[in-house]
Amino acid sequence: MIVALRHSPAVNQPAQNQPPVESLDRVQILAAMGITAVVLIVIARLWLIWDQVYLLQVQWHEQAVGMGLGLGLLISAASSLVYFFWPKYRSSADYYLAMVLQPLTWIDLIWLGLLPGLSEEFLFRGVMLPALGLNTFALLISSLCFGVLHFSGPQNWSYVIWACVIGFVLGYSALATGNLLVPILAHIITNLVSSFVWKWTATQAKT
Repeated sequence: MIVALRHSPAVNQPAQNQPPVESLDRVQILAAMGITAVVLIVIARLWLIWDQVYLLQVQWHEQAVGMGLGLGLLISAASSLVYFFWPKYRSSADYYLAMVLQPLTWIDLIWLGLLPGLSEEFLFRGVMLPALGLNTFALLISSLCFGVLHFSGPQNWSYVIWACVIGFVLGYSALATGNLLVPILAHIITNLVSSFVWKWTATQAKT
């Protein structure tokens, strides 16, 4: 899950040309996050059983940590610019963020960063990229699959397009460094920064 920075949310108001935001509660959102993470990990493990895949390794060192953190902040900044300049994306992001983030508490946002960041990177960059060849074709296919994962309705195609772009950036970082830690940290940081900013802005809008 890649979320975008949002600056002035209209809390409880559906985005323009979007259906009313689904009224999922906190337990349902957390359960969906947990189930999705488990499903993605199971798919990755089954893939490893069926195919001999040379996995990208997670290598902890200062340079990789710095690259992951920096990339996450860059993606967050880029998402904010896309949100500001692309109305269709802004509408899709508003709907998606309201549906996912409104019911969650502040502490829940940690899970929002960790669960997708770990499970999605394990499947799409850790297993799919090397299984398809660690080349441009693998990068494009894994990015497309990552984008499709974020499809939440036919009117939210722009959100899927941006998720594909982010998937490409994360995949390229994995190919360039050979270290799965870089996209994992970038993904987690992007989700944490974006969701905390959105939650804080939404809280301020209520006061």
